[in-house]
Amino acid sequence: MIRKTRLFTPGPTPLLPAAQFAMAAADIHHRTAEFRALYSRVLVQLKEFVGTTAGDIVILSSSGTGAMEAAMSNLTSPGDRVLVLTAGKFGERWSGLAKAFGCPVDVVSAPYGETFSIDEVKAALKPETRCVFMQATETSTGVRHCVPAVAQLLKEQKSEALLVVDAITGLGTTHIDMDAWGVDVLIGGSQKAVMIPPGLAYLAVGPKAWDRMEATYNPRYYFDLRKERKNAKNGESAYTPAVALIAALGAALDWIAAQASTAENPAGSIVEGRKKLVENAETISAMTRSAVLALGLKLFAPDAPGTAATAVLAPEGVDSGIFVKELKSRFAAIITNGQGEMKGQIFRIAHLGFFDYMDTIALIGALEQVVVKSLPQLGAKFGDGLIAAQKVYAERSATAAADRKCLCGREDGHCSLVSSAAK
Repeated sequence: MIRKTRLFTPGPTPLLPAAQFAMAAADIHHRTAEFRALYSRVLVQLKEFVGTTAGDIVILSSSGTGAMEAAMSNLTSPGDRVLVLTAGKFGERWSGLAKAFGCPVDVVSAPYGETFSIDEVKAALKPETRCVFMQATETSTGVRHCVPAVAQLLKEQKSEALLVVDAITGLGTTHIDMDAWGVDVLIGGSQKAVMIPPGLAYLAVGPKAWDRMEATYNPRYYFDLRKERKNAKNGESAYTPAVALIAALGAALDWIAAQASTAENPAGSIVEGRKKLVENAETISAMTRSAVLALGLKLFAPDAPGTAATAVLAPEGVDSGIFVKELKSRFAAIITNGQGEMKGQIFRIAHLGFFDYMDTIALIGALEQVVVKSLPQLGAKFGDGLIAAQKVYAERSATAAADRKCLCGREDGHCSLVSSAAK
C-alpha cells in the first residue's frame, strides 16, 4: 500500500495549506508599506488569538526558547530571586535560563507525569520573589498545569512577583484568559497550534511587565522587548523579520477566524475560532485517551492530562521506541518518544493545530495494528480502540462545550490545583 506521511508530533505540527501558499507568495521587503500593513494586521490578530486587551504583542524571529530567554533577560536583574514551577523538561529550562542570567532560583517540582500542588507553590513563594515562571502545558509529559490557581495565589498573597507563562503548546489547546487571570507575560510559538513552520515566537506582555523592564538591567540586545514594542507601533520589527513566516501567520489567523464565520460575519472571529480550535483539541485528545485505555495501555498523566499531547506509558519491559518505529515504518505516522530520562518509557501523540477527526481515527487504527500484532499480551482486539474513540466523539458531539465539566469538576473549563489531588 502507498504511505502518506502524517505528523502527530507536538511541534512541528502539520502545516496549514493556506499558510504554505502565503509563504510561497511572500516576496516582499520588510521596510515597505506593504509589509508594514501585513505586520500591523498580524499584531492585532495575535492580540485577539492570545486573548488580551491590556497587553502588547511582540514577535521574535526565533524558536519559543528565544521568547523564554527574552522574558528572563527583560524582567530580571542579576541577584533577583525567582520561582520556577516545573514537572518536565521545559519547566527545567526555566531554571537553566534563570541561572544563566544570575538569578537565585527556588523550585517547586513534581514528578514527571504529575503536577504540583498550590500549597507547595504557596510555601515556596517569598516576599522577595520577583517572577514566577511556569508552563501552561508540559509537552514533555503531556501534563496540564493550572495557571489560574497560581495567578489567584499571587493576588491573595499580594505578591509583587510577575507571572510568566510558557503557553507555547497551551495556546490553541487550552482555554486561557490572560487579562482576567492576571498573567503578566504569555509566550507562544509558530510551530504549534497556529500551524506554520518553526521560526517565530511571540509574547503578550502586560502593563506590570513593561513597567518592570524599566528597572531591570540584565543584558539584552536582539531580545530587547522594549525595542520591538517601539518599532511595532510603526508596523516594523527592530531587525530583519522572517517575512514569509509573518505572511503564513496572517493566513493561519485568517483561517482560524473563518472557522467561526456566520452569515452576518463571513470573515468570522479569531476569538470564537480560537475557542473552536481548543474544543477540537479537547475532543481528539479525549478520543485518544479513551482509545489508549481500551487497548490495554496506560496514560502517563492520568490525573492532569493536557490536550496538546497525550503521553502513553509503554508496557513493562517494552521500549516505547517500538511504537515510534512501528508507526513510522508501517504507516508513515510520526509520533514522538519520551524526552530525557523518559526516553524509552513513554510515547507522545499530539493534538494541537491542524488535526481533525479523520486524522485521529487513522492514528488510532494504526496504533491498534501495532498493539494487536506486536503486543498480544495486552489482550486487545481490532476495534477496541476505535470503538472507544467513536463513543467519545459521539458523546462530545451531542454535548455543548459550555455544558462540559473539566477534569477537576469545575464548570468554567479550567482545572484548579488543590493540596494533594494532583498526587
